[in-house]
Amino acid sequence: MTKIAIPEGSLFGPDNLPYGIFSTADSEPRAGVRVGDSVLDLSQLFDDIVFAEPSLNAFMAQGRARWDEVRAALKTMIDGDVADDAVYPIADVTLHLPIEVADYVDFYASENHASNLGRLFRPQNPDPLMPNWKHLPVGYHGRSSTVVTSGVDIVRPCGQRKGPNDEAPVFGPSIRLDIEAEMGFVVGVGSPMGSQITPDEFADHCFGAVILNDWSARDIQAWEYVPLGPNLGKSFATSISPWVVPLAALEAARIDTPVQDPEPLPYLKGSEKWGLDIDLAVEWNGHIVSRPPYAQMYWSPAQMLAHTSVNGAATRTGDLFGSGTISGPEKDQRGAFIELTWGGAEPVQVGDETRTFLEDGDEIAISATAPGPNGTRIGFGEVRNRILPA
Repeated sequence: MTKIAIPEGSLFGPDNLPYGIFSTADSEPRAGVRVGDSVLDLSQLFDDIVFAEPSLNAFMAQGRARWDEVRAALKTMIDGDVADDAVYPIADVTLHLPIEVADYVDFYASENHASNLGRLFRPQNPDPLMPNWKHLPVGYHGRSSTVVTSGVDIVRPCGQRKGPNDEAPVFGPSIRLDIEAEMGFVVGVGSPMGSQITPDEFADHCFGAVILNDWSARDIQAWEYVPLGPNLGKSFATSISPWVVPLAALEAARIDTPVQDPEPLPYLKGSEKWGLDIDLAVEWNGHIVSRPPYAQMYWSPAQMLAHTSVNGAATRTGDLFGSGTISGPEKDQRGAFIELTWGGAEPVQVGDETRTFLEDGDEIAISATAPGPNGTRIGFGEVRNRILPA
């Protein structure tokens, strides 16, 4: 038997307990939970076949009562001794994509980000926001088949682009490759077609949260997006962190959203607080260049899920929805390089080099932490990927 050692100040203490999918050199992927610097094998700790699956979907589909039951049992287990064959050092495991992604929707919920892009793209307009922005969470449907996890290399995409001095569009690798630092939310229990999820039902449907990087080819996007929005400029890759922090671990991080004016329509109003006080850090080739604050997000994830289903669209176990780029009011809080470099006009210092957009070989890591109980903090880990040539 093993007593789990949790280093003082660990971001993965008993108040966190994030879930993931792991394997070792001689075993198949299955469900685990991170505690300190160890991974506990849930297939050894619970007599439930769902934990032997190579994704968390079957467990998530069991619903909130089961999520709470397993979480409570884990807290009791790690207070005592755990069977030796259920404990692995984090350094000895390989982490995999934690969920089988069903549908993927990405939102645009940061007023700072939307305003900055409005000023960049529509400088002639007195109001940088589009007329609908403060009335509904704007979003687009992405491509679930290209959602990957940390450690997977991102190949520079090719596509059509047309610069301001080009007479006609040209085809080739993107030259304005960008990131978007976001949080992603995972649906555990879906809803049937024709029904709606209210903001106050959010915790019954949302299993947990991950860090999300919505890779963006800005030049491809700029040429294609009118009139139907993002397509190939976004669909080539989306990265998420391998640990899913359960919603129950975020109780101490729950806050009010910024004041929403005008008042949202009734279907977007709930009685519970679902703003979240999460701090992100964006690392470019080993240097932190931005610290986006999720607390600034105008629309909450509960409102995003309510809006997703208000027209009667079905939701499913494994649905993933992103928050959209997280940006604060300060320059060093901008979560996309198109903002950070003001469209490429203001290069940023990355170590001994300057950058505007991503170059081949660049590595991006996004990490995040949130308040836990009694002054502690909990971590989401990181999502780290390297850019490969087209």
